[in-house]
Amino acid sequence: MDLQKPVLVTGAAGFIGFHLARNLLEAGWNVVGLDNLNDYYDVQLKQGRLSLLSKYSGFSFLKLDLSDHPAVENIFRKHRFELVVHLAAQAGVRYSLIDPRAYIRSNVDGFMNVLEGCRQNEVKHLVFASSSSVYGGNEKIPFSIHDNVDHPVSLYAATKKANELMAHAYAHLYGIPCTGLRFFTVYGPWGRPDMAPFLFTRAILAGKPIRVFNHGDMVRDFTYIDDVIEAVKRIITHPATPDPEWNGRLPDPGSSFAPFKLYNIGNNTPVPLLEFIAAIEECLKMEAIKEFLPMQPGDVRATCADLEEIARDFDFHPDTPVRKGVLQFIHWYRRYYDV
Repeated sequence: MDLQKPVLVTGAAGFIGFHLARNLLEAGWNVVGLDNLNDYYDVQLKQGRLSLLSKYSGFSFLKLDLSDHPAVENIFRKHRFELVVHLAAQAGVRYSLIDPRAYIRSNVDGFMNVLEGCRQNEVKHLVFASSSSVYGGNEKIPFSIHDNVDHPVSLYAATKKANELMAHAYAHLYGIPCTGLRFFTVYGPWGRPDMAPFLFTRAILAGKPIRVFNHGDMVRDFTYIDDVIEAVKRIITHPATPDPEWNGRLPDPGSSFAPFKLYNIGNNTPVPLLEFIAAIEECLKMEAIKEFLPMQPGDVRATCADLEEIARDFDFHPDTPVRKGVLQFIHWYRRYYDV
């Protein structure tokens, strides 16, 4: 793999995409960033991320919707990428109940175009974002890549499972090394406004109530963005390879006869939601007004990542405790919004 060639990062104006692109640029990589800058959340925040990336000479940006097949085809043909990190998606579990078709356009049709671009241009490694949401109705904690994930509880989760299946098919049919990353509740500076840290911080500072679902009986494997980026960086330069011990009579969901791999990227230290809120309150030195509500459709009570495989293969061990991560987010939020 020629590291002098540009790497394609889709969703470069998004939360994880921005942090990955910036990290790669600081390490001397050339990055082509792609994003459609949709208005699912504040476009100015996305443009703020891009303004930081544009300061690097090795960065170029393309405003493009991945569902535009001819445009995607042209980009792949022009740049001949060897490495593609596909992080673009229509995000959000709850929004998938409101506009389900947006998830098919972006997460299924868009991913199809990425796969075709990889096939037609001999990409040497496709790394793509999946989600802890694929574990759906599973109640065995921690969630393992070897678990069956055939019971999604949201359309968003179903599209992410579809991405894994589509990538596996292309890995098998065309030999494209594909690695899927199941992210667990990523948070940190420049985070998404529809995620809990952002929602809670904004409401508390405004003196407004925060919505606490399932009456606070929720546990999440909150994972700090720097830990996530460290994991992704270790993975991208190691294309997936077939598992020689895979057995079709006892098929393991976590490995394959094809050059296809899955990894959980989480913290393996689940935190009760009320404890997470307390950390925000402590950093803000303000108390939240809590509105306790029932469980939302599409939500799950608890998540926790089994990190056995990524620890074994890449010596990855996240080391950012929640209180430290929350403090970093609060510092950024106060600076960015001049609060």
